[in-house]
Amino acid sequence: MNRQKKLKQLFKAKAKKASAKLAPVKKNKYISKADRLKLAAEASVDSSTPSES
Repeated sequence: MNRQKKLKQLFKAKAKKASAKLAPVKKNKYISKADRLKLAAEASVDSSTPSES
């Protein structure tokens, strides 16, 4: 009985992980603080320099 229970647990866990992979992602991808600062700096540089045409 214990062996069957353990196998059942393993199959359940694998099925749960597989369905989680197929589920849509709810969270946004993590962006580190340094990257956020870099992006903000680039955005401020782009917005402060007027386009010369």
